[in-house]
Amino acid sequence: MQSDKSAIDRRWLLMGSACLAFATTGLPGSPSAAQAEVLRRKISPGGETVPAIGMGSWITFNVGDNERLREARTDVLRTFFELGGGLIDSSPMYGSAEAVLGYGLSQLGHPDSLFSATKVWTRGQRAGIAQMTESEALWSTPSFDLMQIHNMLDWETHHETLSEWKAEGRVRYIGITTSHGRRHRELERALTSASFDFVQLTYNVLDRDVENRLLPLAAERGIGVIVNRPFRRGALFDRIGGTPLPEWASEIDCTSWAAFLLKYVISHPAVTCAIPATSQVVHMQENMAAMTGRLPDAALRDRMAETIRSL
Repeated sequence: MQSDKSAIDRRWLLMGSACLAFATTGLPGSPSAAQAEVLRRKISPGGETVPAIGMGSWITFNVGDNERLREARTDVLRTFFELGGGLIDSSPMYGSAEAVLGYGLSQLGHPDSLFSATKVWTRGQRAGIAQMTESEALWSTPSFDLMQIHNMLDWETHHETLSEWKAEGRVRYIGITTSHGRRHRELERALTSASFDFVQLTYNVLDRDVENRLLPLAAERGIGVIVNRPFRRGALFDRIGGTPLPEWASEIDCTSWAAFLLKYVISHPAVTCAIPATSQVVHMQENMAAMTGRLPDAALRDRMAETIRSL
């Protein structure tokens, strides 16, 4: 009988082959020098790519009208784009985050590399349309690259609307989300019964349930995967505490725990993009460094997971 370890290695190899068409590194001739140095993942048969590290905005960009904090978040945005960033994720659920993002993007001239992603989070078709239209105004954009159904709320209704919007060119891609490792069976049903371009879910070095069914399903169906809570909302850093980074982290060009944790996530062949959130420029720099240098193979990923579990 084949050992469990052999079965896992074989599944990893097969999934990597299935995802090969959706993963690429920057190449000469890419849009900018910064982007040419970072890991990018394909998101469409036509070859469009996004950087493997994006940016979330939950809590961190909910700063209201405070001018000082808005300028500080604009500095975070500026650093994100300077280091090759693209995908920014938000939601009407996140308080003033969309308005603060809209302000920062306007200050930066709406960078061409932006891949705008937000969500619809309400019940009913009319309410959904009104909410998405308001998000367009807050971001100062005529349309979004990606509109996601937040936490699967009334997803069948919104999927019908978004399918029409996609056909009309008002949105480019459609997605559906869950978080905190919840509702996986319902999410699997949605992904198999309706057409989605992206799924957003929770995945990190300790929360790995999605490796069993959802990530293989996304790879099989060619669905892009956006990962939320890659740091467990900071709980992984609390767990690590003052533990020094292991010397062997240099084998994957890691100089910070942030890059270590993010490289674990984005090295999975089914993952398109991770979206850590931060309010500090220095932390953004650490996050974006995860897109450069070597990534772990399956054996090293096991070692990384065991290192964090043992703390």
